[in-house]
Amino acid sequence: MKRFRPLRADRGYDAALLRGIARGDQAALAAFYDRHAGWLHARLARRCADAETVREVLQDTFVTVWRSAGSYRSGEAGGWLWVIAARRLVDAQRAQARAERVVHEPPAAVPSAEDSALGGLEYGDVGTALDRLSPELREVLRATVIDGLTTREAAQLLGIPEGTVKTRAMRARRELRAVLGQLGNAATTPWGGLA
Repeated sequence: MKRFRPLRADRGYDAALLRGIARGDQAALAAFYDRHAGWLHARLARRCADAETVREVLQDTFVTVWRSAGSYRSGEAGGWLWVIAARRLVDAQRAQARAERVVHEPPAAVPSAEDSALGGLEYGDVGTALDRLSPELREVLRATVIDGLTTREAAQLLGIPEGTVKTRAMRARRELRAVLGQLGNAATTPWGGLA
């Protein structure tokens, strides 16, 4: 773990390493790990106080890189890597919360607000409204709202300027509100108050 921030100057080098990883080159994975593990560990540690969880998420992230390096297409490798790590961290935290609920709480009859919101994304009016948005607006909402990425992270992931992310997010929220209003459910949706 040599560095604590992504290296931007060598996109080509990262892309070459990822191509090597996709071919099963363990040395490429080791080099990629050395380039990115430090900053990724520091960033995960800022979002999670449990050092063991951070280590497990870091390991899971690089296992995922090993398995899915062939899916990397282009853009900032650090952004792609952070999306993987952020999703692994959310999964780990949800698993921990579920385990604690099983031990400490009786089963709840009412789903949590988060489960209701996520269920609404896939099956409810919000999911229907999201499907009606243009792909570029939907991608920005998914990156910033669902994945919880910052504007800068979303810009890196999507390969667009930060200002474009902000503009599309604002337009996407406006269009989402309008579609939900047409569906007659804007007041009862978990996202009815989007600003």
